[in-house]
Amino acid sequence: MLQRLAACLRPPLPLAAAVRYVSSGSVDVTLPLNFWAGKRWRSREKSSKEHVYEPATGRVLCHLEPCGAVEVDQAVEAAKSAYGPWSKMSGMERARIMIEAAHIIESRREEIAEMEVVNNGKSITEARLDVDSARLCIEYYAGLASTLAGQHVQLPGGSFAYTRREPLGVCVGIGAWNYPFQIAAWKSAPALACGNSMVFKPSPVTPVTAVMLAEVYAKAGAPEGLFNVVQGGQETGSLLCHHPDVAKVSFTGSVPTGKKIMEMASKGVKPVTLELGGKSPLLIFQDSDVENAVRGALMANFLSQGQVCSNGTRVFVQRDILPEFVEEVVKRTRAIEIGDPLLESTRMGALVSRPHLEKVLSFVEQAKKEGATVLCGGEPFIPSDPKLRGGYYMTPCILGDCTDEMTCVREEIFGPVMSLLSFETEEEVLHRANDTSMGLAAGVFTRDVRRAHRVVEHLKAGSCFINNYNITPVEVPFGGFKMSGIGRENGQVTIEHYSQLKTVFVEMGDVDSFF
Repeated sequence: MLQRLAACLRPPLPLAAAVRYVSSGSVDVTLPLNFWAGKRWRSREKSSKEHVYEPATGRVLCHLEPCGAVEVDQAVEAAKSAYGPWSKMSGMERARIMIEAAHIIESRREEIAEMEVVNNGKSITEARLDVDSARLCIEYYAGLASTLAGQHVQLPGGSFAYTRREPLGVCVGIGAWNYPFQIAAWKSAPALACGNSMVFKPSPVTPVTAVMLAEVYAKAGAPEGLFNVVQGGQETGSLLCHHPDVAKVSFTGSVPTGKKIMEMASKGVKPVTLELGGKSPLLIFQDSDVENAVRGALMANFLSQGQVCSNGTRVFVQRDILPEFVEEVVKRTRAIEIGDPLLESTRMGALVSRPHLEKVLSFVEQAKKEGATVLCGGEPFIPSDPKLRGGYYMTPCILGDCTDEMTCVREEIFGPVMSLLSFETEEEVLHRANDTSMGLAAGVFTRDVRRAHRVVEHLKAGSCFINNYNITPVEVPFGGFKMSGIGRENGQVTIEHYSQLKTVFVEMGDVDSFF
């Protein structure tokens, strides 16, 4: 296995002179990727430049300059300066700028999607939908910006009280590498709608498109410093979380990192939103439309090369239909076209990095050692195009004969690996589905409407799907139970996570004093 992997993963080629195939030619990855106060900035930490790779080819795409304490201070100061005028605007005024940003994203859809593909490795088909989701999120919160309101409470004697929903101040967003542009929009849109400013740190693996979003907001007319981008890894994130002028932290990523961010934010008693990992169950009952269930299982496991936190990787199939389901899902999985993610025909691109590919393949090897059967896939994949032979590809994998104790069933793999398990009864599968420390998502396929709602009621997960999977409209809250996180992304409820409530008491008579 290791010899095959070594043959597949050749050393990266030299720095690419230009981004492959990006049609507009307007993206210059040689420019610095840090952005605050309305322009790009170089970091003083020049000795610590890091390579950023193109997953499809393994080539060095550009260099990342991590931000240190000086740069973080400058970005936060820029955000503080923008917060003053932005927070004093009416909701309608903020909405106009946000709508203009959405229009710019729509006009640059192909350019942004192509850059997302080059930096992340996902297919162009999926990247376009990610850009659409980002745009829709900004439009949605622009619509809510003018609706933020408090409450009037009548009290005895003509006195009254009222509440004001006010912004928090400078918010920090820390993104993940699987949906770089979309996550930047999902975090910034509600923050800006509420009157906050933001400093955003993308993953150092996928740093490019967050800067494009910053430039979009600037072009739309946002005050300089409203949305800022600082690059870096753990040290930069720590500086942001501990910064005394930061009012809130929103993070998407792993459970261990989420715990550290929560601990750091607690030092300043800062609220956090955490969208963390998952090991979600997908329950397929014998009365399901098997063809539909197979399509759902594929969507639950192989979007973005399986690198989706909400994926339903524990697929429980009722025993009577297991053979039929296995035959169809294996056939459909083998037919998935792998290759250049910029081609329209490609349905699975490259995993995000060489170390991550090695990690996912090691999970497959561990599953085999523990008794699972590889029904298909789970191998390094070498595309026929010579330009792609240094890329990070593997064949989508289905594991059969899995049991609840196996590592592939207990731990988040974050790759294109589906684990199949059989069950007999509803009571049994509910117990097994909930036997996890995480609770981000869950799904059920059945024709029985009563069963569907009964099962969903008992599933301990924040985002549940009936007869579908991985659907995330921006109007609907998304987030987890248990160790999968705190707070929500999207939906009206997220306004509460980016604002604070002030209560005002108004006395219309004389003070009734005890003294």
